[in-house]
Amino acid sequence: MRVTRKLTTLVGAPLAAAAMLALGAGTASAAIPVNKPMNGTATYYDDAGFGACGTQINAATQLLVAVPHSWWTTANPNNDPLCKGISVKVTYRGKSITVPVRDKCPSCDSTHLDLSKPAFATFAPLGQGVINGLTWQFVRTGPAGGTVPISAPVTGSAIG
Repeated sequence: MRVTRKLTTLVGAPLAAAAMLALGAGTASAAIPVNKPMNGTATYYDDAGFGACGTQINAATQLLVAVPHSWWTTANPNNDPLCKGISVKVTYRGKSITVPVRDKCPSCDSTHLDLSKPAFATFAPLGQGVINGLTWQFVRTGPAGGTVPISAPVTGSAIG
């Protein structure tokens, strides 16, 4: 099964981020659990155009990932902390890759990644459609247009 969707450029802030702020978690960026492994699934997509981070992408040819909508914390995803030096390290059957966050997956639940075609093909044939039982985590990979405003992981913010 392949997730098909249109690229997103403007979406309202998710309720999870609003709840984190209401609970006194500090800034919305505190909702990103950097270096906290999660178990999940992955599908692939092949959209081309502008990704949620406001840069041109081609998911048919580039290594990248669309992250579930629930992890985005700003109304304008171009300014989201996920677009500022955050990548996702994906591990499956002893093989790992680290791919930059460049897009949003509106139909993915909080542990479901939508990998680009070449990223998915690193782990399984495209015909498989879904990879179950992988582990992934957000990682800092450096600034992308500025500093990375990520605080320490928030306990209980990820389903794993």
